[in-house]
Amino acid sequence: MTAINQYPVPAGGDARRCPCLSGETLAACCGRFLHAPSGTTYPPTAEALMRSRYTAFATLSADYLLRTWHPETRPDTLELDPQQHWYRLEILNTVGGGPWDNDGVVSFRARYRHGGVRDSLSETSRFVRLGRQWLYADAL
Repeated sequence: MTAINQYPVPAGGDARRCPCLSGETLAACCGRFLHAPSGTTYPPTAEALMRSRYTAFATLSADYLLRTWHPETRPDTLELDPQQHWYRLEILNTVGGGPWDNDGVVSFRARYRHGGVRDSLSETSRFVRLGRQWLYADAL
């Protein structure tokens, strides 16, 4: 068994629960976006992208975070702290961002533990769609 930021991967498959707390397995939920070849599978809504990006933080998938960041606001590199354990995502509000929209806003609270201290990050994120792909633009 290997571990990705405290989420153990069982031998022979990925049956762990998704860190976004959807209730689905990682493979059936955010994992299908994180592990798909670039340009083949996209989250259908801004909220689904928000959830998959949270999962990317929880599983230390910096490459996915960079791939789903709008090119005008994307940093050149991204270093994730393996000591920061993300353990709870709460979606507080969603405006737009549906399958037929071109932009959307998702407000959320993400809880984490770092150095034995529990804390949370609250953000209202703006997402835009370019072609078929939703991208994180920035925080409002």
